[in-house]
Amino acid sequence: MTAVHESVLDAIGGTPLFRLARLGAGIAAPIYAKAEFLNIGGSVKDRAALSMILAAEREGLLKPGGTIVEATSGNTGIGLTIVGRQRGYRVIAGVSDKSAPEKGDILRAYGAEVVLAPTAVPQEDPRHLFNVVRRLAEEIPGAWLANQYDNLANPDAHVRTTGPEVWEQTGGRVTHFVAGVGTGGTVTGTGGYLKQVSGGAVTVVGADPESSSYGGGDGSPWFVESIGHFLHPETVEDRWPQAYRSEVVDSFERIPDRESLLTARRLAREEGLLVGPSSGTAVAAALRVARRLGPDSLVVVLLPDSGRSYLSKVHSDAWMREWGFLEESADGLRSLLEAVGPLVSVAADATVGEASEALRAAPGGIAPAVLAREARPYGVSATEVVGSVSREVLTAALADGGAKPDGPVRPLLGPALPTVGVGQSAAQARAALGAAHPAVLVLVDGRVAGVLSRAALA
Repeated sequence: MTAVHESVLDAIGGTPLFRLARLGAGIAAPIYAKAEFLNIGGSVKDRAALSMILAAEREGLLKPGGTIVEATSGNTGIGLTIVGRQRGYRVIAGVSDKSAPEKGDILRAYGAEVVLAPTAVPQEDPRHLFNVVRRLAEEIPGAWLANQYDNLANPDAHVRTTGPEVWEQTGGRVTHFVAGVGTGGTVTGTGGYLKQVSGGAVTVVGADPESSSYGGGDGSPWFVESIGHFLHPETVEDRWPQAYRSEVVDSFERIPDRESLLTARRLAREEGLLVGPSSGTAVAAALRVARRLGPDSLVVVLLPDSGRSYLSKVHSDAWMREWGFLEESADGLRSLLEAVGPLVSVAADATVGEASEALRAAPGGIAPAVLAREARPYGVSATEVVGSVSREVLTAALADGGAKPDGPVRPLLGPALPTVGVGQSAAQARAALGAAHPAVLVLVDGRVAGVLSRAALA
């Protein structure tokens, strides 16, 4: 019988499992996906939102007529808005300026006030999203900061609902649980419950972007939203969420962006599951895990949110090409990129002398200036490029005394060079050059892989 509810809040949770028969073809261990995108607000975060608001009401932190404030990549804010507006609260969602634009539109549609702020700055920077929402919560009478990262009602939602659902739906047969780690609430609560109820028999696997520091990466940026732990190179104190208990996670699978994004697209096209990129990360990890197991094992992977929030990103062919995640055309830039040799980049905090030395090997005498202080093992994220360094400019500045070898290079930086994806054509790269730029940066999987000068594109 179809369920009948008195409120949309009663429809949060109780999501189905779907076997991934096509992506899991040929793998002995069955893989079942927990479809959290079927929650009323389109994500697993509806569970945490309801739990946090009810706990705040019980504890007297949120009173009638109050205001809910939260920093969110989108999903938790949507859940808080749905629950909060249902219960008569004003909701202000601070959203990262890197989040998919659809999320801000959805938040406004549900009645939230949206404040955009950066996250690609040091945590101590007053402009940082977390600091912006804290100030709002302090300044607004009757405001409550949900603080999903440190709010223990977040993992508790999954101890009470998600974990028991997985256990019941599999008849206690689940042997491996795979989930992405963002705030850590989902993997801590669900994984912790499954370990407890199984007497420690269930293995919990964290699915993590390759460069996220949760799984041992360097914390440099990635392109899958809502999971992983980013570390800005100028952050003084790196704080991990209190909602995350690292001892619950037995191991991590570190998934490159391209694998995550292409897996998300496969889920839509082969399994009929339109999901977001973090679901791609989780399923890519689950496939790796399942391939190492036999038929007596059963893998459950959690799909956090809907792909409807990412139609302009992972599910857009144009966006995927622009950021170097698709290489379908024979007239792409791969051959030109290989011909110019390895990437040369210059740290933005380098001296003029260090920059001049690096530029000796730079194709065309120009290189990107990057925020990263050290060479990254995965390449330079396009989001870390803060300008460009020209051998011509440095030589002239040294010659006329405008700069000294031990002086900072930052005042001499030119604007960032335009970017093109490796799968785009030379004609598209020339169009990006226009009349003003001497070179373009070529992106492979969202990271700068090389520089093509105007001469190289002729």
